[in-house]
Amino acid sequence: MTKDEIESFITQFPIYQYQFLKPDAIEYNDRVRMICKKECPRYGTSWSCPPAVGTVEECMERCRQYDGVLFFSSIAQVENALNMEESLSAKAEHEKMTHVIEQYLREHSVETYALSSDSCSACEKCAYPRAACRHPEQMFPCIESHGIIVANLVEKFAMDYFLGEQYIVWFSLIFFRNIEKESAKESSESRTGDFETEDIPKEH
Repeated sequence: MTKDEIESFITQFPIYQYQFLKPDAIEYNDRVRMICKKECPRYGTSWSCPPAVGTVEECMERCRQYDGVLFFSSIAQVENALNMEESLSAKAEHEKMTHVIEQYLREHSVETYALSSDSCSACEKCAYPRAACRHPEQMFPCIESHGIIVANLVEKFAMDYFLGEQYIVWFSLIFFRNIEKESAKESSESRTGDFETEDIPKEH
């Protein structure tokens, strides 16, 4: 399977921006884990969060076993992005889209490992640490749980992170391997999907 074939498939989804990159282009930082431990209430309560996902070094080694990464974002419109409950409820469509794309790759003999925005919310209360994950096929570890700073990655590849208080930008990383190599030179420019930036009200 080539990147062209992946691109052809994902264009049917409301992806805002996407980028193909190499795993070694991603930086991993232990400081992110410290922020999780001190500030996030989900720390130590979910299979998608530390310490369940392993150390940052273990996460980095796991991710670097793959040949490439599909980094993409989608947008959800809300009344107030600062409202955590409303923001998390808007995440479902992005998670579903991530799951469908990953499933498509797997059905075409591509090995994958996916990370997504924020902690998994598939269950009202996670089984961690007393029992195994109830829905491993639906659970995507949090990007930050692996020591990855999304804002730095977004800046590095000239993607958008903040679009105003009424828009939430969700991100996913799908690591993949066993994809046929393209002969064409890879482009380093971000692509923009059907959601056009001019549709977003500009702040004055």
